[in-house]
Amino acid sequence: MATFLFTAGVLSSTVFSLAGYLTVTTESLPPVVIGDTVTLKCNFQTDGSLREIVWFRETSAKQKIFSYDAMYNTSYSHMEDNHKREVLVYQSTVRLPEVHMEDDGLYECHVGIYDRNSRDKVILASSSITLTVIVPPKSISVVVANSPAPFSRYEAQNFTLVCIVTGAKPAPMVYFKRDGELIDVVPTAQSFSSVGEGLWSSQMLTSRDVDDTKLQKSLLEQEEKQAWLGHDGPVGSQGQEEESELNPEETTEMIPETIVSREFPRWVQTTDPLYYFYHRQQAAGDGTMEVRAMLTWSLNPQLDNEALFSCEVNHPALSMPMQAEVTLAAPRGPKLSMSPSKAKVGDTVRITVQGFQLGPSASEVFPEPIFTWTKVGGDLLDGRAVHNGRELILERVPAELNGSMFRCTAQNPLGSTDTHTRLIVFGELFVQGFVLISQFGQRSLALSTMLLLRFTCELT
Repeated sequence: MATFLFTAGVLSSTVFSLAGYLTVTTESLPPVVIGDTVTLKCNFQTDGSLREIVWFRETSAKQKIFSYDAMYNTSYSHMEDNHKREVLVYQSTVRLPEVHMEDDGLYECHVGIYDRNSRDKVILASSSITLTVIVPPKSISVVVANSPAPFSRYEAQNFTLVCIVTGAKPAPMVYFKRDGELIDVVPTAQSFSSVGEGLWSSQMLTSRDVDDTKLQKSLLEQEEKQAWLGHDGPVGSQGQEEESELNPEETTEMIPETIVSREFPRWVQTTDPLYYFYHRQQAAGDGTMEVRAMLTWSLNPQLDNEALFSCEVNHPALSMPMQAEVTLAAPRGPKLSMSPSKAKVGDTVRITVQGFQLGPSASEVFPEPIFTWTKVGGDLLDGRAVHNGRELILERVPAELNGSMFRCTAQNPLGSTDTHTRLIVFGELFVQGFVLISQFGQRSLALSTMLLLRFTCELT
């Protein structure tokens, strides 16, 4: 007669018969972190003579991992008195050092004793134990959905942060914080593809009269009028135009090599945003889980700029939360580099954005901005109106580009900024069949060359 009992996490198998008594028990294990060492224990009681102990691991087929045969081991005596009914307690252990994902599964302990009436017969009983191997997350990162994206000048737009956690088993719990405070979110069942497509609207004022950035914008416009005078059209006042016509040299000197401006939104938000949370997970090929948690809200560039958002993960294999942080930052003050520094006619010139001027709490511009290049007052050298990318390449620059102004616009959902830089070309100009050496800023050399050519013509 055999019975199976399960109490308080202990699975047991008991055999009662006139031929012998055998009870096998195993205790359940807590989850084991990958790489740790675990010991599987099988306890059994019997009043008979031990015959064998066999451990199996359940896979597609039973795999034997350990066996003990009393017939070939003299540590146990099988000459006991058949009439003696003393119950003996045994324990068999299997030690698994540095457990792997493949060790996860069901293990069985099979015990056999000799029949008291016939040593040719064996009484068997078994018990099983489940080993659960857990894996901490391998990586955590925060990205922006639908990035890169432009700056919205006239209305609010939805903004979505995506926290990606990979390599965990089981799936971890993910949550967001803003400036160290847990965000109170509204769960949503919307699919990932629909996040950030205008599903959630917020009240806002579109009147320019209540825009607190209007004063800042107007001050910037006044500064830019002086810088862009004669390049973007008649943006200056009538007195400034007359002054520029009377003093052309002073106008050229007023334009610095690099001019930076920043654009502010034309709207303000009147209510605190609602944060919508969406969570999904999918199994990876190695048995771990990939989790994507999405946080969506109506972005307010004035309040959200330089805000610190963190994605934190709790997992039973971690002693403390795992986190990734990002600071939302609008681009400002792009730093441009030009190569070569002194361009000559026919050279290939590269103008590259090397970095930005960052605020005290930002280490980088996030999300990644969009870069567009234009030439003030005309098309680019290749005939295009706009070039996209972090670098502008001008191949075989002609002398006519000397003094041209190029505008680089960097923008992300939190703001937009313009940087202007002037190209100086050193080289030769052909005027009425004569070669004139023209070097910007060295008028004396050009004047001496003109006098020399004039003197040569008179002698001829």
